[in-house]
Amino acid sequence: MLQDAKLAFPNVQPECLRRVLVVDDSRAQRRILTLMLKRWGFEVAEAEDAEQGLALCASFQPDLIISDWMMPGMTGVEFCAAFRRTQRDSYGYFILLTSKSEKAAVASGLESGADDFLTKPVHGDELRARINAGARILSMERELKTKNDVIAQTLSELQAVHASIDKDLQQARILQHSLMPTRSVWYGKNRVSVMLQSCGHVGGDLAGMFGTDTGDFGLFSLDVSGHGITSAMITARVAGYLSSKFPDENLALGTQDTGFGFLPPQDVASRLNERMVGQKGVTEYLTMAYVQVAAQTGRARFVQAGHPAPLLIRADGHMAFLGDGGMPIGLIDEATYHDHAIDLRAGDRMLLYSDGFTEAVMPDGSLLDDAGLLDIVRSVAPGRTGPDFLDDLYDALKAKTRFAQDFDDDISAALLEYGGV
Repeated sequence: MLQDAKLAFPNVQPECLRRVLVVDDSRAQRRILTLMLKRWGFEVAEAEDAEQGLALCASFQPDLIISDWMMPGMTGVEFCAAFRRTQRDSYGYFILLTSKSEKAAVASGLESGADDFLTKPVHGDELRARINAGARILSMERELKTKNDVIAQTLSELQAVHASIDKDLQQARILQHSLMPTRSVWYGKNRVSVMLQSCGHVGGDLAGMFGTDTGDFGLFSLDVSGHGITSAMITARVAGYLSSKFPDENLALGTQDTGFGFLPPQDVASRLNERMVGQKGVTEYLTMAYVQVAAQTGRARFVQAGHPAPLLIRADGHMAFLGDGGMPIGLIDEATYHDHAIDLRAGDRMLLYSDGFTEAVMPDGSLLDDAGLLDIVRSVAPGRTGPDFLDDLYDALKAKTRFAQDFDDDISAALLEYGGV
């Protein structure tokens, strides 16, 4: 019989339209419709009124309902509205039989939820055409539902994967911050403090410090190109190259007769560049500002490798940017770097920072730039030192940019406070 339906209805898919419910108070009308439908291969159920039809809807689950408009008790329009309120797994197509042709009556039927109309007396060819139209609608609805189910299942799988990745990223964030085990370290009278604010779970910024038994110490600020996991992994590797816990693995230190001693900053940049360029398949590079301080003399030597210029803040309040740019690390093989030197006096400070500060976007679309950085440094209350100074600087940046949420770039800094010989 289903094969007969395919021949009579070439556009009908039996799986989407198989069961038809005929509701009419005229037994003769029901029999005519039922015979035609069964001859075309459909499963047919009959009901003599709307109440019986509603009861059959729950058990028979029709794909198509053909209902008379005028019936005793509940009308076909009321039946249609009640049918639409029932819970179903799929859409049911509803055709009203009527002798009405007024526009107001048709509008009332459509508002009740009817999909189509057939005028009495019903002709076979017209009925076939109406059923074909309904079958196309049901076929599209079934196809859409199948696709939605696939989308829902895929979304559920993606959410599970995302939750797993998010959990890993949360752990990675903890591990990345562990690369800065302490926010502030004293080297005699001198203090180095660091701050890191990642724009995502993990980032490519890092700041740190390390020292030797002689009292000399170094501090750095670096920024790996890009964001996310790849940058964070490179950051972790570079952190190992500048480790404060394992001086024998630190590229900035060399073995001397009295223990470990500092290499010239330009040599540190060159050694790090050699390591970065030698990593096959890695296209990321980094910028860095690195300062080495001789505690007994206050002589500070530093290298600037494509990083924002270090800011010198003298004890008397005078501020100046230092350095001349330099080549980023890991970009060109055998790149050369140059040292700069300055003498520090008691009360002087030096700020190393990433471009997350100077390239922060202002409300008018401009960047904070160097002048804006000087403004927020001046805005920090006198007497604020160490991590408190850096936290206030970050808060001042947020106030300046009016950002209520995270920035688009990582923000990090290292602050040297020189206490004198």
